[in-house]
Amino acid sequence: MTAPSSSAAVIVRDALRAMPVEAVVDSALLREALPAVRVLGPAALSYVSSVGFRPVETDELTVEQLPPGHPDLQSLEQAAGHEDAGEAALDEITSPAFVVRERDRVVAAAGYRPWPRRTAHIGVLTAPKARGRGLARVTGSAAVAHALAVGLLPQWRARTHASRRVATALGFEELGSQLSIEIA
Repeated sequence: MTAPSSSAAVIVRDALRAMPVEAVVDSALLREALPAVRVLGPAALSYVSSVGFRPVETDELTVEQLPPGHPDLQSLEQAAGHEDAGEAALDEITSPAFVVRERDRVVAAAGYRPWPRRTAHIGVLTAPKARGRGLARVTGSAAVAHALAVGLLPQWRARTHASRRVATALGFEELGSQLSIEIA
């Protein structure tokens, strides 16, 4: 468990001192114990090395690169909705965005931002009407390949079963879980 400051660590430590260890991943119990403003998760954390990576090859789709913050990514986020866009966090990527277009509109995108210890936190988003066709695997594969090529360890944070399936298809292994709580 980490906290952003000493004062936040005291709040968390005091609130959780009496809780059993297995309870600290229960978001409902944590909401009761802490002055939570926002809870993100729980989510599975998965990682892949160049040895375990299973890239997606396709001749049917063209994956294009866009700079982070490109207006076409913002259009995709609007189409996907606030919750899904927030989960993917494409507005925070610093890598190129790897995108698939249909009729000149970006319908799927993936990218990453560097985290500590040379970790590449992968974000993937597919427009609701384009889901279920493997586009997350295609764009996610391109982002993972790019991260590995620059010496980063790709990390996939998955809250939904569909996202976990995509990560598994790309060779990611679940090694932990994450629950983030913003306290007042």
